Amino acid sequence: MRTRFIPLLFFLVQLGIAQEQQNSFSLDEAIIFALEHNYSAINANRDIVDAQKQKWETIATGLPQLDGAVSYQNQLEQQVVQLPGEVAGGAPGTFVPVVFGQPQQLSASATLKQQIFDGSYIVGVQATKAFLSFSRNNKEKTDLEVRKAVVEAYGNVLLAKESVAILERNKATLDKNLFETKKIFENGLGDEESVDQLKITQASITNQLRNAKRLEKITLQMLNLVMGLSIDNATVLTEDLDTLAEKQITPAILDTDFKIENNVDYKLANNLNEQRYFELKLAKSRALPTLNAFVNYGALSFGDSFSFLDSGQQYFDFSTFGVDLNIPIFSSLGRSASTQRAKIALDKAKTQLTEAKEQIRLQLENAKSNYILAIEEYGTNKDNLTLAERIENKNQIKYAEGLATSFELRQAQTQLYTAQQDYLQSMVNVINRKTALENVLNQ
Repeated sequence: MRTRFIPLLFFLVQLGIAQEQQNSFSLDEAIIFALEHNYSAINANRDIVDAQKQKWETIATGLPQLDGAVSYQNQLEQQVVQLPGEVAGGAPGTFVPVVFGQPQQLSASATLKQQIFDGSYIVGVQATKAFLSFSRNNKEKTDLEVRKAVVEAYGNVLLAKESVAILERNKATLDKNLFETKKIFENGLGDEESVDQLKITQASITNQLRNAKRLEKITLQMLNLVMGLSIDNATVLTEDLDTLAEKQITPAILDTDFKIENNVDYKLANNLNEQRYFELKLAKSRALPTLNAFVNYGALSFGDSFSFLDSGQQYFDFSTFGVDLNIPIFSSLGRSASTQRAKIALDKAKTQLTEAKEQIRLQLENAKSNYILAIEEYGTNKDNLTLAERIENKNQIKYAEGLATSFELRQAQTQLYTAQQDYLQSMVNVINRKTALENVLNQ
């Protein structure tokens, strides 16, 4: 019994470790996981497969097509044909009703078709390659958006956790201050206004703490959703906000050689140009002739009853070969109008591509500026937090010694709380704006 228990215990321990590892993510691990399990990323992969199938579907229309057909007829009332009476030995001017053939017949045939020339087919095959390229570029853009969403959600969870920790420390300090001030007031050595001032601050911090705890749960659920997990999954983040923000401060990225051809928005705008180009070629191809060939073979049998499956039933073979040539001659200028519209659409796409280039260049400059500002604000807010902590600490000492009023202490505490939140937000901004810049650079 004991020998069986030890392997079972080992298995359960290993299972617990595996589950814990599965639920723990660094930022990079969260991104990798989301790129595979995010709902939009999954569908983007399916779009690529769909485009590949569509490409083959188009190619297959120009390859040999073989169709089979089986037809059975039972003439419940056979058609009567009247022949001149003299044919059957009757008097001239009279007619004899005659029934031709047997009431039941069965035919089976197979037809092989081959497209020899069709301009729209050639254009269609080329267009499917462009569509496949679009699907792949769209997958790339989806991945960048998923990455950005994971980074933002991950940072928001860390922000909420840090906010809860800071607010709990602030509340503990306030509770201590309020307790001591109450004792001083009860002993007749202080005024009631000091107690009220601290109560106001305490009530505000308590509400903020409750809200921060709710946000901590909601932000974690948002991260789970972005990663493709159940929103109730017990996800554990292995990084802290301070370290993550420091890692994202890499000014060297500002000097990265930018190639607009690598930008995914440029690629998608270029895909639109390709699509419009092939639409123009397709419109022009409709003025070309089409040539198709076919050959069929079949067998036909007749009978007074259904005896077509019996051995010895006689079948009569038939076969046909043919070529179809369709030559467009006159369309009342309809094809010309269609071609002109396609040309206009292509010109519009070219203009949109030029606009996209300028927008991307502006987007890059804006992303760089925002990233520089985020780094500068991070440094400033870090220094401001140090100063605010020092000021608040001095006011704590002065208040304890009776050299500062509760109002002055409350001002110092409020200033500290603002500096704390500004510092936390500046760290998140560094992370998010670095990611936005990387997306423009397609890194």
